[in-house]
Amino acid sequence: MKNVLLIGAGLIGGSIALTIKNEHEAIISGYDVHAANCETAIMLGVIDRVTSDLEKDAAEADLIIIATPVEATLKVMDMLASIQPAIKALVMDVGSTKNTIMKKAEELAKNGIVFIGGHPMAGSHKTGVESSKPHLFENAFYILTPNSITSETEIEEAKNWLKGTHAKFLVVEPNEHDFLTGIVSHFPHLIASSLVRLAQNHAKDNPLIQQLAAGGFRDITRIASSSPKMWSDIVSQNKTNLLALLNEWKEEMEQVIMFVEKGDRSQLYDYFNGAKSFRDELPVRSKGAIQPFSDLYVDIKDTVGALSKVTTLLGNSRISIINITILEVREGLNGVLRLSFQNEDDRDKAQELLQKENYLTQITL
Repeated sequence: MKNVLLIGAGLIGGSIALTIKNEHEAIISGYDVHAANCETAIMLGVIDRVTSDLEKDAAEADLIIIATPVEATLKVMDMLASIQPAIKALVMDVGSTKNTIMKKAEELAKNGIVFIGGHPMAGSHKTGVESSKPHLFENAFYILTPNSITSETEIEEAKNWLKGTHAKFLVVEPNEHDFLTGIVSHFPHLIASSLVRLAQNHAKDNPLIQQLAAGGFRDITRIASSSPKMWSDIVSQNKTNLLALLNEWKEEMEQVIMFVEKGDRSQLYDYFNGAKSFRDELPVRSKGAIQPFSDLYVDIKDTVGALSKVTTLLGNSRISIINITILEVREGLNGVLRLSFQNEDDRDKAQELLQKENYLTQITL
């Protein structure tokens, strides 16, 4: 029986714990600065016990998963480095940035501590350990960032511990990880927030903006609703890459301004067409850095009981809806529901069921 220590009982840590329990004979001890999180994790069977002595459990562990924000992870690493004799466990984290963490991991390596950085690129519309599920990472990319002296055997050990995630593992250098996630995840969060701020500034003088922004604008800026604390930490940790990308973006916008000023339809067409071509070539079914939409749009008539009929059909088939939005700004249609699901499988099952009942449905608008 192996001993696993989970530090940080949230959605990601809890989901990893469940995958480990499914594949390995292990006792999982949990620690969280918010004691209630561990109590919930115990109740749900995510962990087996709550640690009463963090350093003692760390010294006895075979695997330590640090599932905390980056700033907190660095403090946990300092604590682990102070334990004497040196801990024997394989240590992994789940942070969204890796460069700073892996620099500290080099210091831990001098004390004989094996640390392999990890970043499971999957999430959920919900947060908290109560939303943990073992299939959260299935078919998602799980990036591993070993340090300079990590052996292939140790990397394989990490993959074995995480095999229950059924994720696609990529092994990259920390700098490359931060550059890649900077482009496809961190930078888009900055842009989404800036778009919302622009609309916010104009909404002060024109309240219609908030009503009209309920449709497509809300979709393309969804990630701006993410945790301000978490994203402040991420941007701070990855500022070198993000500053370079922001300057590149500024040059791109200068070019767009020139196209708009000239009003050259050919240049504008080429600009939009180039973006469309690249986007259309992106994998449709792959899980990437940003959690994809699992939304289904359903046309319904404006009649009494129309909404309850849809929800009853799905409920009777045990298909869980996590959010319902009624889109009112739709020309030529009685009404459109946007149904959000936990994953694409649930969405596809819902679409098949509703189409059999002669509902007009779409994955995208």
